[in-house]
This record gives sequence, structure tokens and C-alpha cells, in this order.
Amino acid sequence: MLDSNLPVDALPVIPAGKSEMVPCPYLDTQWVANTNGQRMIGQGIDARFNTPACVFWSFPDEPQATVIVRHMPTEQAAINVVDWAAPITTTEPVDENGWSGGRSGNPQGAVYAVQKGPVAVVVFSNQEQSLKAELIAKETIKNLNL
Repeated sequence: MLDSNLPVDALPVIPAGKSEMVPCPYLDTQWVANTNGQRMIGQGIDARFNTPACVFWSFPDEPQATVIVRHMPTEQAAINVVDWAAPITTTEPVDENGWSGGRSGNPQGAVYAVQKGPVAVVVFSNQEQSLKAELIAKETIKNLNL
């Protein structure tokens, strides 16, 4: 069963929130802190996703970064995940190395969401620059050999 049949718009749930300290199995904690530009004070995973979703916190209540890797039943379902996270009407298109999707950055945060076949990778950052979300997404893709 792919991603426990979670809906397209599923976000990770970390019951203990930022007081949790469960490391992401595919991203180095200090690398994420350096890349996103904030100290790491908490992190957790949501194992309902086939590849556990990772959430990283700094001092604010909202996560500094959220990484979601979706394994969907079809390519269209993966496209739907990207369209939910980074709607084509409000984001800049991304098309690189067979991965396509969208990116956006503003004072409320940034998103970088791409898909290739039935796999989607979505990164939300509390930073304004979508480059930070992009770098985290590319490191995820590289480390997981997607």
C-alpha cells in the first residue's frame, strides 16, 4: 500500500512537535540547519509515508523545513501532489533532469515541489528564498537515489 493511502494533500504529523528529536533517515541534521540558515532544536519523522516525511524545527513554532517524499500509484497522482503544494497558477515552473513542478518564495515561506514518474518530492521552508527548499529537495533526491 503506497503511503498508507494518504490523501494528495497529506502533511506529516509529529505528535510531540518540536520537542521530538528523531533524526531524518536521509538528510543530515546539521546540513539542513546550515542550508536553511537556522539552528536545529527539534526534528521528527512521520512513518505513515513509505519514505518517512521529515520535519525540522528551529525556535519559531512553525517548522523551519518539511520534507515529503510521495510514492503514488500513478504519474498523474504524483502530479496532483505537486499541483497541491506548488500550484502552476501561482508558482514558477521547474523542469530539471526529468523532474518537473514548481517553486515559490515569499515572506510567508517557500516551496519547491517536483515529480518524476509516480514519485513526488515536496519541500516547504519557513525562509523566503525558494533556493533553500530547492537545495533540500535535491539533496533528498540524491540521497534516496530517486
